[in-house]
Amino acid sequence: MKVSCLGPEGSFSGRAAEELCAGAEVLLAPTFAEAVRLLTAGEADYCVLPVENALNGGVGGALDLISSEKVFGVRELPLPVDHRLATLEGVREEDIRFVYSHEQAIAQCKEYLRTRLPQAQWKFTPSTVESLSRLDRRSAGIVGAHVRREGVVLSKENIADDKGNFTRFLLLEREGKLPERSAMVFLAAVCAHRPGSLLGLLKIFQRYSLNLTRIESRPVKGAFGQYRFFIEFAGNLAEERVRDAIREAETYCHQFKLLGAYG
Repeated sequence: MKVSCLGPEGSFSGRAAEELCAGAEVLLAPTFAEAVRLLTAGEADYCVLPVENALNGGVGGALDLISSEKVFGVRELPLPVDHRLATLEGVREEDIRFVYSHEQAIAQCKEYLRTRLPQAQWKFTPSTVESLSRLDRRSAGIVGAHVRREGVVLSKENIADDKGNFTRFLLLEREGKLPERSAMVFLAAVCAHRPGSLLGLLKIFQRYSLNLTRIESRPVKGAFGQYRFFIEFAGNLAEERVRDAIREAETYCHQFKLLGAYG
């Protein structure tokens, strides 16, 4: 069994892949898009992507891929995030002029960076672990507390703005037969561009007494001013009311895609 995810070795995505697919061969990809391509091309059996963070909300690039590619979420994993400042041995905070890490990690540590390293510029890298390759006497990185590299010192404290920070990962399969049962259902929908259309969609779930646990929006590419809504609700696909609600929502929406059913 093979599972793809964002690398390099030591990434949070790699940790999530190991937990979701114990014993599987982990294929480390340089981007989310390549991790998904490995799955859709049949080179991997599964793919793991981060879809939501407790501080920053949805992971936009991953959500865009899940909504556009022929993949489907079958399991979720909330993974605790413990960010540490990484420097070469002997580097002092006052010497740091650049901080490197993945965009999400930097966003999750903004308060620390603004108060402790106000002189440092932020530079994005493809992954947190990639920041270690940029370290010098004037630079720092942000990596997980589990990362170990010779000559690299990690801060003693978690530098995230919220010490109870979590990132939620989805285990993806290629699209196929829906699971018979679920605890949660995740979907993406584009409503008609008219007043009250989103309200009409939400009322469908209200009529079937389905509790929404998440809703957020992303711009629709190539259609300025229109948005795709990502909605999760508590629901068992074995229940007729859940299946009816999904069918009604699909008929109502301009675009509609089931993204996952899990739990």
